[in-house]
Amino acid sequence: MQLEMVQLSRVVFRKYGNFIDNLRLYVRGGSGGMGLQRLGGKGGDGGDVWVVAAKDITLKRIKDKFPQKRFVGGVGANSKALKGEKGESKEILAPVGITVTFDDGKIIGHLNTEGDRLMVAKGGRGGCMYSAFQPSRGKAKLIRLDLKLIADFGLVGFPNAGKSSLLTAMSNATPEIASYPFTTVRPHIGKLMYKDYKQISVADLPGLIEGAHLNKGMGHVFLKHIERTKQLLYVVDVCGFQLASKAPFRSAFETVQLLTKELELYKEELLLKPAILVVNKMDLTSAEDKLLELKEQLQKPEDFSDLLPDDMIPKNFTTFKQVVPISASTGFGIDNLKSLIRESLDEEAENATEAVHEERLQELRHQVQQRS
Repeated sequence: MQLEMVQLSRVVFRKYGNFIDNLRLYVRGGSGGMGLQRLGGKGGDGGDVWVVAAKDITLKRIKDKFPQKRFVGGVGANSKALKGEKGESKEILAPVGITVTFDDGKIIGHLNTEGDRLMVAKGGRGGCMYSAFQPSRGKAKLIRLDLKLIADFGLVGFPNAGKSSLLTAMSNATPEIASYPFTTVRPHIGKLMYKDYKQISVADLPGLIEGAHLNKGMGHVFLKHIERTKQLLYVVDVCGFQLASKAPFRSAFETVQLLTKELELYKEELLLKPAILVVNKMDLTSAEDKLLELKEQLQKPEDFSDLLPDDMIPKNFTTFKQVVPISASTGFGIDNLKSLIRESLDEEAENATEAVHEERLQELRHQVQQRS
């Protein structure tokens, strides 16, 4: 079956690749203040630069708020009598789950819980009798903030969509599989193996339910893990989904939009991750007709938004890189899906490399301009 790229919505254009899991920053401690030779006074030390773990922060927000990506501590006060005041320290608020490294990859430390802090640039010393009352400059460094990932891809879906079966079919993982919802209560990581020994990790995450952003079910547990994956695999049952007998039945199209809305309500930046839609259970009766209906709806999602409650219509409809029909139980489409997963990661890596080269070229140009 020939795969089709889902057309862009006529109303909304979604650009992929804006999710950031690595950020390069210039940091410099503040310069010290002048000492006062006449009275033997010591100048204030320059302010330090710290990275501090905080809630509701993403690397993209840091980049957007500080486009120059430069953080400098305050200058120490000159001595007016005995000792000048220390310069103000600079704090860079960063997400929990960050590894801070030097530009060469050497690890400075980890920020695993809210409030954890690391000094990344020390301020210069204030002038004193041992330095002829001349201050020193603060240390300047290039550092990186790396979001610690649990997997390359995260499986996103409501319970019983077949995520665990899919992970088993693709990889060496052996998650619990049953015909009832909520079989996954913690992430299972599977490794996709390729003939050239390339390995790609995929995480089967706890199933979402409607209201996950409000921490219903295992909502925040799931959504927290999703932040630690590079790309997303949405997994839906081609014939739709119903959580319980009293819960509303949701078609495959409705399921896609509800999953999108849950991610959007929790943290909108999650929707910047590249995503592939996996349509599972293609071995079921009438699956082909359901798939054609889903593809038609995804081409013009705004025309079918009346199928959803008003408060569950996403601001932006997701544009998937690929829509891939599979059957985890029979193996149909699994090899093709693995190939598309690799293509997507390779494309992202190539784009990231080009971005780094461009960033370094701009830095060199800036240095040349300063010298001239």
